[in-house]
Amino acid sequence: MPLYTSAVPDRTTFDDVLRPPALRPGDTVMLVSPSGPTRPDRVARGVELLTGWGLRPVLAPNVYARQGYLAGTDALRAADLNTAFADPQVRGVICTRGGYGAQRVVDSIDMAAVRRDPKVVTGFSDITALHLALWRGARLAGVHGPGAAWRDERTPLASAESLHAAMTSTDPVTVHAVDGAETFGVRVAGRATGRLLGGNLCLVVASLATADMPDLTGAVLLLEDVQEPPYKVDRMLTQLRRAGVLDGLAGVAVGQFTDCADGWDVTVAEVLVEHLGDLGVPVLGGLPIGHGPGQLTVPVGTRASLDADAGTLTTVAAVR
Repeated sequence: MPLYTSAVPDRTTFDDVLRPPALRPGDTVMLVSPSGPTRPDRVARGVELLTGWGLRPVLAPNVYARQGYLAGTDALRAADLNTAFADPQVRGVICTRGGYGAQRVVDSIDMAAVRRDPKVVTGFSDITALHLALWRGARLAGVHGPGAAWRDERTPLASAESLHAAMTSTDPVTVHAVDGAETFGVRVAGRATGRLLGGNLCLVVASLATADMPDLTGAVLLLEDVQEPPYKVDRMLTQLRRAGVLDGLAGVAVGQFTDCADGWDVTVAEVLVEHLGDLGVPVLGGLPIGHGPGQLTVPVGTRASLDADAGTLTTVAAVR
């Protein structure tokens, strides 16, 4: 598998982000599994949902492949991504789930094909690695939202409506902080504007010292995670701070930190306050973005306005 490189410069303005066309009824979307193996029953529910929106979901050739904790070999997973990016009939690339493995294949993505025919790319969790790579290689705005392996008990109607709107509407997306959420108390007053970048904390940290780690100067950093005890969240945030990548932030949007507890009497919210509260920028927690119930969808790579006083995060649409 050849390696593809990018000629896109690192620093960009708000105007030179690549926003794919919004999905319309009748559009074909390809379901891919760039990370962990997926469950056919959950994908069937996702196909039902997408079909109900008037879209035409098709399965990538290796969507159900399996090799241990990966959805098939690296070559198969990369091939499915490149097949989706190269096919002019495919207008959206929807990841089935996260798990692990996207970082193993992102260097094999044909970024020239991505730039030539930009498509809506949707996913979260481990798919943060794919979003960061597509940002590095094509400046492609992404859709940080649920995958096609749908679980109604975690992603109810509001989650479905949020995902649908992010993929099909050019209207701005606004997410409100939820009182009572595990990170609701993580807040520093103020307002900030910057490009929304980031996603899953583990994957942001795993991107340090790689070509995919974005320049966060002037950015609003999105962070969320799942099943990481407070001391591990502490370690990851400490690494980001020591690496200096948080120094020039405009603000921080804190999503769901789901099942992030252990036997120590320190909460993940306390860790987040300790590491983010003294950055000198607005911080807004309690956003229903991540692995928790009622997950909502947001664009990444587009301009965002964070208002910690009002408890809102508003982003320019990922599509045009």
